[in-house]
Amino acid sequence: MADKLALQARRRQRLRYQLRQKGGGRPRLSVFRSGRHIYAQVIDDAAGRTVAAASSLEKALRETLKTGADKAAAETVGKLVAERAIAAGVTEVVFDRGPYLYHGRVKALADAAREGGLSF
Repeated sequence: MADKLALQARRRQRLRYQLRQKGGGRPRLSVFRSGRHIYAQVIDDAAGRTVAAASSLEKALRETLKTGADKAAAETVGKLVAERAIAAGVTEVVFDRGPYLYHGRVKALADAAREGGLSF
């Protein structure tokens, strides 16, 4: 039987394939969540570079947040990455949830990014 990491890799590949098919060349907002923190970055796959990034590990956020692993941290990171992406000239993205379900912290980050001005 396949282990957990192999199953996550398959889900991630399946999702990225669908994003390439339906994304229309837009940059993707990629999310990674660990047990202690949450990270988000806007990636331009055509150019192969990161346009904007934010995480709950940043010093300014660590001082204001209780923990980096809750919905409040995800909302803060979502607003921050949206603000930085708009400053870099990106307003439309494709949301890449990775191997995670669209629920909880991932959903909170996506909703906050939408409120921050990104459209997806």
